[in-house]
Amino acid sequence: MNIQALVAPNLTDFHALDEFLESLRDTNPSLERNITRLKALPGDEEIVDELFRALHNIKAEAMAHELELATLIIDPIETLVARLRDREIVFSGILAETILLTIDRLELAIENLATRQPLDNLRLPGLVQGLRNLAAAPAGDIARIAGELIRTVTDFGPLAELEKSAPLTETEPLRHSSAWNSDDLMFFRSLADQLENRSPLFKGRTLRLLHLASEANLVMGRIVDPVQLEAAIYMHDIGMMFLPESVWLKLGAITPEERALLRAHPAYAAGILSRIKGWEAAAEMVAQHHEMPDGKGYPEGLLSPSICDGAKILAIVDAFESVMLKHASRGKNRSLLRAVAEINACDNQFALEWIKPFNQVIQRTIQP
Repeated sequence: MNIQALVAPNLTDFHALDEFLESLRDTNPSLERNITRLKALPGDEEIVDELFRALHNIKAEAMAHELELATLIIDPIETLVARLRDREIVFSGILAETILLTIDRLELAIENLATRQPLDNLRLPGLVQGLRNLAAAPAGDIARIAGELIRTVTDFGPLAELEKSAPLTETEPLRHSSAWNSDDLMFFRSLADQLENRSPLFKGRTLRLLHLASEANLVMGRIVDPVQLEAAIYMHDIGMMFLPESVWLKLGAITPEERALLRAHPAYAAGILSRIKGWEAAAEMVAQHHEMPDGKGYPEGLLSPSICDGAKILAIVDAFESVMLKHASRGKNRSLLRAVAEINACDNQFALEWIKPFNQVIQRTIQP
């Protein structure tokens, strides 16, 4: 196995990469539908043949574009489905999950390459080695090896286990016993509720963010004032309400002009907070929650030492919620694993010191 091709491939033709990514995105929905159909009809030869052809076509296109990374990932899955077709093994829920996880990681890896992002945190060598072990495993060992592969790649158990565990909770945060300005907090919360009411997609968003941010802060010893953090959670996107709804509620691609408008929203919300006595720290968190440690964020292009910890937490949980929404059609727990993978893969976008506490919160929230 060419490890270099999985962790730092040498690419020169980014046009070919974009073409492959577009083709992969076109193929994935039908691939996912066939896997769903197989769950209901696990012995259907026609569906297995369609699944095999789709995977074979992806591999052929990867080879045509000289994308060794994609070939290495797809090849053992193709072998596994060939064994299904030859009735050497039987289709199961954990095999379905393994195939879907593989396709997710391939898509995420190609997206990262297309945007010049690193691959280190996707654990692709462990994925490919696990897939090779699975492709060659005796039928009786398939479930065990697939479970080990899923844990190695995601740090979580199979989705069937997650679905039996507690749901992602939405709890109120712990507050300082000396919490003050409760009237202000109620006002900020009412604004957040108004924002949520603008779209059914936002339902419950504020409390989910509040839970994740507060728990991550707790893991780190509450180094951020919990009350200021709570206010920042309520207010961080209120600036959107000063923009045309056609811009900030848009589901498709945005224009450069619309992107420029969206970049103004932290300043609007921070401006409100900074004019209310006692909320200076929350205002700073809101103003900086789209800054990045490498200086490529906005509005100021700050580097990590200049970004406050509250903004670093807020950046992670806000991005996590956005990815969950983006992939909601894939199912709650599957979209959750995709969201965790994306957060961990973007180590230049988020503060590394807050990634581990965030992962711990996700793990203990959804697993028994």
